[in-house]
Amino acid sequence: MNPLLAKLQPYPFERLRQLFAGIAPDPAHSPISLGIGEPRHATPGFIKDALTAGLGALAVYPATAGDLKLRQSFTHWLKSRYQLELDPATQVLPVNGSREALFALAQTVVDASASRQPVVLSPNPFYQIYEGAALLAGAEPYYVPSVPARNFAVDWDSVPVEIWARTQLVFVCSPGNPTGAVMSLDEWRKLFQLSDRHGFVIAADECYSEIYFRDEPPLGGLEAAARLGRSDFRNLIALTSLSKRSNVPGLRSGFVAGDAALIKSFLLYRTYHGSAMSGAVAAASIAAWGDESHVVDNRAQYRAKFAAVTPLLDPVLDVRLPDASFYLWAGVPPAWQGDDTGFARELYAQYNVTVLPGSYLARDAQGHNPGRGRIRMALVADTAECIEAAQRIVQFVQKGR
Repeated sequence: MNPLLAKLQPYPFERLRQLFAGIAPDPAHSPISLGIGEPRHATPGFIKDALTAGLGALAVYPATAGDLKLRQSFTHWLKSRYQLELDPATQVLPVNGSREALFALAQTVVDASASRQPVVLSPNPFYQIYEGAALLAGAEPYYVPSVPARNFAVDWDSVPVEIWARTQLVFVCSPGNPTGAVMSLDEWRKLFQLSDRHGFVIAADECYSEIYFRDEPPLGGLEAAARLGRSDFRNLIALTSLSKRSNVPGLRSGFVAGDAALIKSFLLYRTYHGSAMSGAVAAASIAAWGDESHVVDNRAQYRAKFAAVTPLLDPVLDVRLPDASFYLWAGVPPAWQGDDTGFARELYAQYNVTVLPGSYLARDAQGHNPGRGRIRMALVADTAECIEAAQRIVQFVQKGR
């Protein structure tokens, strides 16, 4: 067996199951889960129709690179969303969801034979695939803390020079999971300058880019590069997905875009890995990327939901409206003394509401766990259910520990 498998840590939801083991929640309350970030808004009917209409493609093997019409649906969307001009033949690839692609990209990029052990940087807290991808590529993960006082911006300045010198890949999540923070143009400029100096690749995970609460949509990594005169997107790959944008997590569809040289190597890896997107999924994807009306409606549903829920929780939790994404990243009350796991366990036992402890989404690094004392709430259910969950949380906190 691959010895690197032993380095993988349990996924947060497995830890949550262990935390709740043996607990029988109060039967007076129906279960409400805010724990898993799985979209639960209705899948648009036209996407389902396109999927079924494309079933004839199941009779042939799909191309790993996808056909031209599929790749053009990606570049047309990038043009509409970010005013970018990318070559559909060389600068985009279909992927089976961003999770699969994030993992595979690390296997493509990391050179484990380097004279010094390579480093992969991840924000902290983070999406656990970043860590697993780094470990199984033979790299050492380095966790860069997010700063609450700066709206949970990642503190790139805290990374030592000797770490940058060994860094081969940097995972960026903007809008962030779980914080919802969006990187500014100045932060991107800093990261690009560091990439030029040290030669590392930047993987920009942007699967939450279409769920936002400000008038201006979140800045994307490719968009930032273009604004800064980096039209070749050197050492930059952006990854996005239809799961959250179009409420199709089961479709497993997304794409990567950016540096043509990296895309060429990634295509080679994927050809051997067997990661081609089926023709039926491609047909549904083309339909989804070509329509924005359902995205606007989806975003409006989240905005209404957050507008209803956040004011309810504000008096009892340290919580604020995020820049984007569908999470609330809330601090537990002072009476809990930072015990996010205890808070989650007792909330589940007394009110049958599931939230995810923030410490499960982070690692102890530089002397502390930046997720400790916080909880992540995924507002993916309908508004009424999310309001009911918020009301129960208020009652729970007001009862006192």
